[in-house]
Amino acid sequence: MDVVVIDQNNFYLFQPLLYQVASAVLNPSDIAGPIRRIFRDQPNVLVALGEVTSIDLANKKLTVKGDTRDFDYLILSVGAVDNYFYHEEWKDVAPGLKTMESALGIRGKILLSFEAAELEGDPDARRARLTFVIIGGGPTGIELAGAIKELAVDIIAKDFRLANLQSTRVILIEAGERLLPSMHSDCSQRALRDLQELGVEVMLGRPVTKINKNGVCIGDDFIRSENMIWAAGIRAHPLTQALGIELGPGGRIPVEPDLSIKGYPYAFAIGDVSSVQDPKTGTPVPWVAPAAVQMGRYVADCIRAEAMGRPSTRTRPFRYRNRGIMATIGRRRAVAEVKGFRFGGFFAWCLWLFIHILFLIGFRSRIFTVLSWIQSYLFFQYGVRLIIGKEKDFALVKPVQKET
Repeated sequence: MDVVVIDQNNFYLFQPLLYQVASAVLNPSDIAGPIRRIFRDQPNVLVALGEVTSIDLANKKLTVKGDTRDFDYLILSVGAVDNYFYHEEWKDVAPGLKTMESALGIRGKILLSFEAAELEGDPDARRARLTFVIIGGGPTGIELAGAIKELAVDIIAKDFRLANLQSTRVILIEAGERLLPSMHSDCSQRALRDLQELGVEVMLGRPVTKINKNGVCIGDDFIRSENMIWAAGIRAHPLTQALGIELGPGGRIPVEPDLSIKGYPYAFAIGDVSSVQDPKTGTPVPWVAPAAVQMGRYVADCIRAEAMGRPSTRTRPFRYRNRGIMATIGRRRAVAEVKGFRFGGFFAWCLWLFIHILFLIGFRSRIFTVLSWIQSYLFFQYGVRLIIGKEKDFALVKPVQKET
């Protein structure tokens, strides 16, 4: 059985740790690895660098860079993109965090803001440069909020002479009534308390009404900021719109209990691109990394059994085994919900570290990630504070004075 893996990138990416690249904790190579290296010892796997532009499910064909390819089985796992809820114009001023390019762009913008604040003579402009607004109170939002606050206050504040980075404002805006809506309310309250102890300003029940290059509008209130980051939702990759089928909410593909696309038993949709219902509870399967991994294993078993002439495993519908949900809020702070038990603090933080190390691929990624975490924990040092490919000249509008 031959397998062709098609991706527009030549690397595997562990998205849950993208925020640590954006906040200068980890190197890109710590959470990514070459796809070819992963499959080097599997001669039946061919890796193709390219972007799929169209899929003809009925005729079992797909198009890559203008070339049409046939397939016997198709596994569609193209992931998700940021959902701006019909405000695509916000994308340029409030980037999301779904790709390595976006993470590096956000990292550069954060570090540039600190550098610009050091040379800014106008107090109001300096405050705008040191104000970070994060829209969305899910795991990505709270993790990024905590990481930016710690970076400014605990890690690099002493490196600057004129700007008072202790005054950095990190504002987390959530349209709903609580943080982490996918977790129990106890975890939401714990996360809120931890963020506030870090100095993060949390606004609940306040939907954003407008975003421009100068800041964010929340109703009639305006927050001046030069740093807005979007973490308020995701939708399926636009490729799903080229399938010619009826899609579910968020552009996701409704699938059968065996994860096949309705009407096409040889085509499967897994991960963030699919809309899956738990056959026992009837609740949606969450769009998290463990669910995607379990879907991949289930579909692989189905195809392997049929290709080898064994009894099909499709009679056993896919069941998501929820091993727990967790989110980190900063150094020594996290919340976790595992098999009905809810806890937070240092133990939850250690568990979060351990679980995420397990999901990384390759010995090198695991070792270097652990070493980076040890360095940041013991010595309050982040070693990836590099500004690459960005304009670095800032005009001094007024004589610069030390900020008190």
